[in-house]
Amino acid sequence: MINAADIHKHFGSVEVLKGVSLQMSKGEVIAIIGPSGSGKSTFLRCLNHLETINSGRIEIDGEVLASTTDGTCSYVPDAQVRQICRKMGMVFQHFNLFPHLTVLQNIIEAPITVKGMARDEIVPKAEELLRKVGLLAKRDSYPTRLSGGQKQRVAIARALAMEPEIMLFDEPTSALDPELTGEVLRTMRQLAEEHMTMLVVTHEMGFAREVASRVLFMDQGKIIEEGKADAFFASPEHPRTRAFLDNML
Repeated sequence: MINAADIHKHFGSVEVLKGVSLQMSKGEVIAIIGPSGSGKSTFLRCLNHLETINSGRIEIDGEVLASTTDGTCSYVPDAQVRQICRKMGMVFQHFNLFPHLTVLQNIIEAPITVKGMARDEIVPKAEELLRKVGLLAKRDSYPTRLSGGQKQRVAIARALAMEPEIMLFDEPTSALDPELTGEVLRTMRQLAEEHMTMLVVTHEMGFAREVASRVLFMDQGKIIEEGKADAFFASPEHPRTRAFLDNML
């Protein structure tokens, strides 16, 4: 589903990603962990074209998004970029809900404006998604009336409304109080049980250990270590990984 090879990304003179590669199969749940500033979120944003890469190759579900030839990185035409990126749903740290729209309106906005779906077609699907995340009763509420955990669950429903094949989560619980984190993680666990392909940047070690099929540890713009979740947490090989987990667990 995702094939990213030797991704390099600079912000000015600062190299944020230093040759990051990832292969991800359908139905996998991969957790990316690591210290702040290690490039985790930037890598996620490069995959769905919120950031452009300086070099490397990105394929999504077999379609080339970006490639590098003779040192020059190029992207496919804009229309094709949009088509490829529609295969991915993104959930951000800070929800990014439209404050002037109700919960239901937030969910149906993109399917109507981007995919051209009729309101009568998308509203029942949106209501089913709200039922799925336990928030159907809030369909006519505005985001200001919701808790942080509820906002994030609406954001997940909004991403799912576009029927993505891959879900990207960028530290979805880091802006939440600990008591609200659990309700979001429950929703994500449910998606994992339904075999949704998920790439999750997270500081929640319990979630990574219990739900992820693989865990990647990033530091200073590189993937330092990766492995199956049980082995990764039981016996990390790299000293930097061990030091990080000792501080987190």
